Amino acid sequence: MARSHETLVAELSELIAIPSISADPAYGADVQLAAEWVVARIRAAGGKADVVDWHGSPLAIGEVRASTGAESAPTILVYAHFDVQPPDPLELWETPPFELTERDGWLYARGIADDKAHLFMLLDAATSLAAAGELPVNVRFACDGEEETSGDSVVQWLEQDARGADAAIVLDGGMLRRDVPAVEIGLRGVCYFHVTVRTGERDLHSGMYGGVALNALHALNLALAGVLAGPDGLLPEPLRAGITPPTEAELASWAQLPSGAEEVAGQGARAKDPSALREFYVRTWAEPAVDINGIEGGSPRLQKTVIPVEASANVSMRLAPGQQTSVIVPEFQRLVREAAPAGADVDVQLWTSCEPGLVAPDSPAIRIAQDVFEETVGRRPLLIRTGGSIPIVTTFTARGIPAIVTGFSLSESNVHSPNERIPAEYLDLGARTIRELFLRLAQLG
Repeated sequence: MARSHETLVAELSELIAIPSISADPAYGADVQLAAEWVVARIRAAGGKADVVDWHGSPLAIGEVRASTGAESAPTILVYAHFDVQPPDPLELWETPPFELTERDGWLYARGIADDKAHLFMLLDAATSLAAAGELPVNVRFACDGEEETSGDSVVQWLEQDARGADAAIVLDGGMLRRDVPAVEIGLRGVCYFHVTVRTGERDLHSGMYGGVALNALHALNLALAGVLAGPDGLLPEPLRAGITPPTEAELASWAQLPSGAEEVAGQGARAKDPSALREFYVRTWAEPAVDINGIEGGSPRLQKTVIPVEASANVSMRLAPGQQTSVIVPEFQRLVREAAPAGADVDVQLWTSCEPGLVAPDSPAIRIAQDVFEETVGRRPLLIRTGGSIPIVTTFTARGIPAIVTGFSLSESNVHSPNERIPAEYLDLGARTIRELFLRLAQLG
């Protein structure tokens, strides 16, 4: 059933050669071509698939049915994306970015790690099992070509999909380090606010009115202080409502990771309070956080002695798994308004939001994935969360579909950079692992 490394590389080279750069409209036809390539692979395996035009964005939607008993077999919905980042700067590439090259134990190409090799692994696993008459589950594909531009077409499609699935595989991640796999079972949500404060009709002379007139920048600072973390690093209790704390199994996994001191120092950053480094993973994965992303008002460049009448800020809040935007948003708005001084007019607008997501660590799908990786890679995956937000994963969890979020890239894979790469052996390892995962997920039925 397993095909040779040379065959896998040759077939993946076809997808790599398509410069499906979603950020540049000039490559729109190539993004479409990549979708058609995925659909053709599914059809060649006897499956059904189509390129769906979702308000101008191509989705590759298809299915390879179980070899026998498809009507009662579990259904697995898989996701990866076929668009890539621009390859610039070209002069830093040692080999052409859209020409798959193997050297020194690595496979190099734009999109090899993010995310075309992962998409290819899913396709190869499903189609090779189907060709052998051994596919025990129905594999549904929902793949998009706008992940790199933060598009939400596949999320909209999933929200309207009536059929659903028994489990999902999101193959758009990586290992913690070589041969140390991870399964991401939780991610934070996000609410992005725009806060505006007005304190009068016009800017005033600070010599004539300083010390008396309300200053919009001062008022904004006071208002935002109402939602910032205290000396213990934790947000006000109303903004912590609904948190699902990590389990003992999760904490045991996190204890095996690099220390918070290493992580922060590696980024050239500084800890915000004495406990931050010790609580690094809990703070970034299992607690909400508020950050001021930008402030505008007054005259930060020119010497201008005025009392500003208007100031604004962009503020993002990451929601911990278990929290709900419907609960947190009004609390955030209330705390900002209540912290503002009397006389200040405060407007708090919610620009965008995304719910957090969490898969139970003892979910059968997660357990099966851990068993499979332990067998194929040789080490049981660590259960981790991520501080970021992935809309499709939160949509899966909102619909009660346990999502296995994992991958085979490494921190040194140069994702989004020149000379993007994955270990050559991981192409075969990934295909073998996903094949075994499909076989074992038949247990869900």
